[in-house]
Amino acid sequence: MSSDTTLQSKHDQGFPPIADAHARILILGSLPGQVSLQRQQYYAQPQNAFWKIMGRLFGAGPELPYAERAQRLARNGIALWDVCAAARRPGSLDASIVHSSVVPNDFAAFIASHPGIGLICFNGAKAAELYRRLVLPGLPATRLAIRIETLPSTSPAHAAMPFEEKLTRWAAVLQN
Repeated sequence: MSSDTTLQSKHDQGFPPIADAHARILILGSLPGQVSLQRQQYYAQPQNAFWKIMGRLFGAGPELPYAERAQRLARNGIALWDVCAAARRPGSLDASIVHSSVVPNDFAAFIASHPGIGLICFNGAKAAELYRRLVLPGLPATRLAIRIETLPSTSPAHAAMPFEEKLTRWAAVLQN
């Protein structure tokens, strides 16, 4: 088997959620990128604006150790996870996710164990699309009323929108 075939058949595995029992907002990405997978940290790509935005909104900025950032999000009622538990994706771009390979996370169980979740925010359009297509149809009717918002992607691939505009859009939703 060639290395190209091996790379194409390998599923990238997501991370467990960052959450505590009092979470009220769930932020969902699609699947960790290659740098995040290597470092075993959400949004580890230095050019990704996620932690910079979290720093401005919740004091969970990139200058802090990862574990402290995660704790600050949890203390602020923010849970962090991805739509995909696993998927094949050459590289880190959401557009490269092989749709037929996506294994979604168990949102029915997560939401049942985090009953305070009243808002689900998507970090970009791909996470929203995957959630609507793969997760919503399997959720119990009682969970379909949770408000959802698609926010601008913090990915460096979404550089057309300036940081300050991304920050303003994220703050409008997360600080309600």
